[in-house]
Amino acid sequence: MFAWLRRLRPAPRIPDEAWQATLARYRFLAERPRADIDRLRELAAEFLRDKRFYGAHGFVISDEVALAIAAQAVLPVLHLKGGLDWYDDFVGVVVHPSEAVAQRTTVDATGVVHEYEEVVAGEAMDRGPVMLSWQDVLASGATRDEGYNVVIHEFAHKIDMRGGAADGCPPLPRSFRGTSNSRDARAAWLAVLQPAYDSFRERTIVVERFGGEEPWLDAYGAQSTGEFFAVACEAYFVNRERLRSEFAELALLFDEFFTPPDKR
Repeated sequence: MFAWLRRLRPAPRIPDEAWQATLARYRFLAERPRADIDRLRELAAEFLRDKRFYGAHGFVISDEVALAIAAQAVLPVLHLKGGLDWYDDFVGVVVHPSEAVAQRTTVDATGVVHEYEEVVAGEAMDRGPVMLSWQDVLASGATRDEGYNVVIHEFAHKIDMRGGAADGCPPLPRSFRGTSNSRDARAAWLAVLQPAYDSFRERTIVVERFGGEEPWLDAYGAQSTGEFFAVACEAYFVNRERLRSEFAELALLFDEFFTPPDKR
């Protein structure tokens, strides 16, 4: 929305020293092809131009904080048509020093309202700001083996929400996987995502009830297809080879959506 207005203001120049420090901390960025790294730097600068960062509970937003978040946030849209237009439904990024407590309200099948607290490392609000724990953002530089990345998780939700509810199916090109309309494209997507989610959820339930080896992906992804999509996106962007070994068809599906053929 109003993308032309953003282009009237030049993006800030990211100093070389700051950019190199960011790449050194988050090696999964530095290991991408040179053309991708250059594009990441360009998109990160535009992100810094367009978004507003707010520190919660006295947390101070430094250049290091803003750049670390920006560089990781733009990775999922690196090759998507429209680029940062996928994130044009919000401006604010709220950063907490560590995990935050969110108030939740649910209504069960009988109509009874339940209120509870949930400790979260991040949250993406529909047409609203993104909240992140700086402690977890920093940890993303050392948790690639686990496929964990809170920034990518929350911004994957933002991509998902472009199609409405965060249900694990982002807006797709009508020709996705050879389809000719949006309905068939969605069906083609869910034909891969849904079985992967069902299998993952069953495995996590078995581990919870009977013990055994924990799944590699974060068990939080078993909550819903929307959370599974976000958790799988984390792994895809920081440790694609491990994701491919666990969910080969899902990795290929993400390739087709996130990376055009000429960029693979």
